[in-house]
Amino acid sequence: MSPQPSAHVVRLGVLGHGVVGSAFVSLVTQQADDILARSGVRLEVTKVCVRDTNKKHVLPKGATLVSDPQELVKSSDVDLVVELMGGIDPASELIFAALKNHKPVVTANKALLARHGAELFSAADLSGTDLLFEAAVCGGIPLIRPLRESLRGEPITRIMGIVNGTTNFILTKMSELGADYQDALAQAQQLGFAEADPTADVQGHDAAAKIAIIASIAFGSTVRAADVYSEGITKITAADITIARKFGYAVKLLGVAELDTASSKLSVRVHPALVPLTNPLAAVRESFNAVVVDGRASGSLMFYGRGAGGEPTASAVLGDVIDAAINLHKGTHAPLGTFADAKLLPISEIHCEYMIGLEVADKPGVLHAVTGVFARNSVSIRAAEQDGIGSDARLVFLTHDAKEASVQSCLAEFKSLDVVKHVGALLRVVAG
Repeated sequence: MSPQPSAHVVRLGVLGHGVVGSAFVSLVTQQADDILARSGVRLEVTKVCVRDTNKKHVLPKGATLVSDPQELVKSSDVDLVVELMGGIDPASELIFAALKNHKPVVTANKALLARHGAELFSAADLSGTDLLFEAAVCGGIPLIRPLRESLRGEPITRIMGIVNGTTNFILTKMSELGADYQDALAQAQQLGFAEADPTADVQGHDAAAKIAIIASIAFGSTVRAADVYSEGITKITAADITIARKFGYAVKLLGVAELDTASSKLSVRVHPALVPLTNPLAAVRESFNAVVVDGRASGSLMFYGRGAGGEPTASAVLGDVIDAAINLHKGTHAPLGTFADAKLLPISEIHCEYMIGLEVADKPGVLHAVTGVFARNSVSIRAAEQDGIGSDARLVFLTHDAKEASVQSCLAEFKSLDVVKHVGALLRVVAG
């Protein structure tokens, strides 16, 4: 039997004891001996901060409940802070305070990092202290650490993925069952995949925060959630999904961060997209997440798994805590490096293929009027199909590669035509 390594105790203070916080504390307790055997570090939860200390919480032996988060951060009984309370304030103030006092921080707070990541990264490096956040993006899927470590020498060209499980669940039900958006959303809410107020998910805000963090790490540029063009799935119909499949595509809400070679600018965006059925992302179902990283040397790498949930997220948090605890024991830290100001490409400047659906009047000259709009804006049509007949007729066009600004000009013109009753969702095609 191998000798047990000598233990270096690292005392943990946990801010928040909700779904993720309670799962994390439980996992630390269950895995303590294995962690010690593998790392030489014994993790002990000493303080847990909650809003209501009168409410029943199951804690490991020796841990105490506190209601004042500043008390936890400043406590001499806490060596490492785990922030799982969420939100911007007071989480931001607490993390800055911990780093200033040379206490490593592990967080799952994507909203905070997407807004104040640059300042937090700078504070961590200035204090020589770890700030780790694997769980802030895609829950239990290891992505941030590979980008920070394994791929730090890789010239990355594009990162593209399904980073929101709620919208993927909804689109899966619309695709496989023909459900309309509202029915699919209601099912997601019943099963706990969507919040009572699903706005952050279905409007793309959650995905925007995640892709901002991913882009910052992958490209060494400061990208904030406010910099990300964001478009949700509320305008997508089952008919859009059906016609897309006829053209050979699945509809997915994607976060995309890619380097535009012509301008050397970074395009960071979230929107529904047509994914070729041959692309692995097209087969990602239900609430699962998947991210594809394209590099010049490595080619395409895909990361897949459960992007949310208490236990998967807690697992990612624990991995970061172990790394930070080992670094603390060794008197070192994992630097985040320097971040340049991002040179961002506006959505109006991107180029891709597009699918456009138009509900049109049932009378002569409709096709001539519509194709004239495309011609005037230098947008070439690759394929066209009529969906339905008579008064219910819909024309669906797939374009060749075109500039976003030109396609938007087409949409504006379509809305002014008497023969066009409704302009449907605009769906961008992703290559490969």
